[in-house]
Amino acid sequence: MTEADVLELNELFGVPNKELEPDVVSELQSIMRMHSLSAQDLHFKWESYSIKMDIDTNSLSLNTLRALKQDIQDALERSNREHHAHIKTEKRSGATPRTALKSGGDVYGMLEGMVPNTPGTAKLSKSLPRRRTQLETPSMSRVKGNIPSSSPDFKSPLRLENQLDSMNAIPAASFNERARPGEIIEVLNEHLKPPEPTPYAEPRIKLTATSDQKKLGYKTLAMKTSEASEILDDRIDEFVGYLREYSNIDENEFGSAASQSTTEIVAVGRIASDSSEGKLNEASLILETSRRTGGGKRIHLNLQQLGGRYHFFPGQIAAFRGINSSGNEFAVKEVLEMPLLPNAASTPEVLETHLERLRGDPDAMDSDDEPAPLHIMFGSGPYTADDNLDFEPLHALCSQAADTHADALVLTGPFIDVNHPLIATGDFDLPEEANVDADTVTMSTVFKYMISPALNRLVALNSSITILLIPSVRDVIAKHVSWPQDLLPRKELGLHKNARIIGNPMTLAMNEMVLGISSQDVFWDLRHEELVGSQPTDSSIVSRTSRYVIEQRHYFPVFPPVDRQKLPKVGAADGLPTGAMLDISYLKLGEMVNVRPDVIVMPSALPPFAKVVESVLVINPGYLSKRRGTGTYARMSLFPLKLEDEEVGIEGRIGHQVFKRARVEITRI
Repeated sequence: MTEADVLELNELFGVPNKELEPDVVSELQSIMRMHSLSAQDLHFKWESYSIKMDIDTNSLSLNTLRALKQDIQDALERSNREHHAHIKTEKRSGATPRTALKSGGDVYGMLEGMVPNTPGTAKLSKSLPRRRTQLETPSMSRVKGNIPSSSPDFKSPLRLENQLDSMNAIPAASFNERARPGEIIEVLNEHLKPPEPTPYAEPRIKLTATSDQKKLGYKTLAMKTSEASEILDDRIDEFVGYLREYSNIDENEFGSAASQSTTEIVAVGRIASDSSEGKLNEASLILETSRRTGGGKRIHLNLQQLGGRYHFFPGQIAAFRGINSSGNEFAVKEVLEMPLLPNAASTPEVLETHLERLRGDPDAMDSDDEPAPLHIMFGSGPYTADDNLDFEPLHALCSQAADTHADALVLTGPFIDVNHPLIATGDFDLPEEANVDADTVTMSTVFKYMISPALNRLVALNSSITILLIPSVRDVIAKHVSWPQDLLPRKELGLHKNARIIGNPMTLAMNEMVLGISSQDVFWDLRHEELVGSQPTDSSIVSRTSRYVIEQRHYFPVFPPVDRQKLPKVGAADGLPTGAMLDISYLKLGEMVNVRPDVIVMPSALPPFAKVVESVLVINPGYLSKRRGTGTYARMSLFPLKLEDEEVGIEGRIGHQVFKRARVEITRI
């Protein structure tokens, strides 16, 4: 391989200021030659393998690479076997096995153990106990006292074998035997010292919605092609207006990239691919115009003059300066910067009101002492491992929130994951205290007796806490399964009044801090669909993907979303996750409105992080539970704003500057 290829491998797989070992480079090159992979594709496979095996992506060694090579080879062999089996089945489909039909049995053994008159049923019924052991939801005291978990000891080996191993589930280690609980793996603004836990009698947070939640209650499964295309067109036209106002570009300079002309123009459109299959690349890159600006035509983009200094993703609204002299392609001379929304700001009077609320105690309202920082915790589902429904990570997180007297606990779904193997089969037991009629049990009942007790105990121990619940399209209790997504139905969930349910996505203010939050994993889609030049203007994956979201003013700017086949595998039978579930007609409800959020929280299967991008604090808390182990959460200490040190800006407002005064810790549960 050339020196450039080795440099690319070091950039993708290496760590800062340290090159890869020669034997590691050789092994990487061997895998690339064996499977005809590019360095970028191999890196994607390494990331997926790291997530599946729950190992650090930076722990690259000769042993881990050989394990990766074996995993790729095993996957290839499985794919070949399935392909040959499919061909063989098609050849046999014309024949009818008469013996099987006469005996009333199963033709190909596909129904074994699933219907009464198949042979597997007798074997299964004899080996299973008549009465299953009831699952016990762990109490707060048990998590604190490190009492042995009920998972997976309360399940028989036969049950695990038949319902987990055969369903693509991964047996997990005991929660109480997890490695390095409470370890802080990343800190932002480390110079800010964490405060001492202080209890308060009254809530110190005032919530103000900046998004219209009522609009999220739209009718699903009613999308019209005409409406969807208008929404996509309007988005391009809106960015033309933003760019014109921001860059003072004359109206006559704008034109259609698809129209042949010898005059240099400014073209705005949506990045797309000329093929419905495969990853976006330089050869397949096209610009899609709106009907108003270019008749909805598409044109190939020639990026040679950019010298590899570019990075794009499907669905991105981009602006170029260039020329289409041949009529076959648009030669790009410059990529224009898209304007950003203004930073969030408030008047001094409003900020002073929030400072008084932070003091908490009415007797301390007139005190000159600096109030204690806000303590906010962020967690994301799934909240239990593949082999149980004990929700021990959730109980542990609630225990932490109670012990540290957190002011707010923000939880994103899925709470009861439709892709969980036990939920998928429906073969599980409710806790003993759930004295309900089996014929009336719904998934809301499951939430009430498996999720709500942990949250209600937390409120009992910390009465001033504010709990926010954000649904996911993977939530089995959600009646609204499209994104943007309506609130979860609160009725029958048994939640305390301190727990609030909001939409997905949602922009709201916690005191002065503007928080944008979505449970949709946009970072995975952006990371795996983006096209990056040889010399990108930003080499950091985290910065690039976060900047995409901020620049595009949308919580899910990718279009079309990633194919489900490319998403991380789940524990359900086919291993395929739910996917993005976009309702294009209502994508406008996923936009950021008026100002940039101070904080954006979007959990992802990618490694967790906390990073400041364009004055926005972007947090990926990770998942609280992985398929076979525990995950992470984020803890934020937001220190009060010192009004005397801040400059009054436009219209007498002061910027919130949250990214400077927030300490964020990414912590193992």
